[in-house]
Amino acid sequence: MVEEPASPLATSPRVALIRSRLSEALAPQDLDIEDVSHEHAGHEGAKSGGGHFNVLIVSEVFAGKTLLKRHRLVYEALGDAMQTDIHALSIRAYTPDEF
Repeated sequence: MVEEPASPLATSPRVALIRSRLSEALAPQDLDIEDVSHEHAGHEGAKSGGGHFNVLIVSEVFAGKTLLKRHRLVYEALGDAMQTDIHALSIRAYTPDEF
């Protein structure tokens, strides 16, 4: 079950974009996206307009995949948003059995 946003930060346009792209590409059973951009105010990358996010994603798609391949699948799903809307991304990617 994909979690619903719990806070105003969780409903930002960037979070909605991340949620949409990951949901479409990876059909997660669980997905939690946390916007932690406020923790990086003044950071050089924050000035470029990209945000900082933590992602927890649980998907069958990750079965049999290495950690590196799982992260690549997430980056591929996010596509150009990695260059425009996301400056930093922390990924925790699990299969349902691992979670």
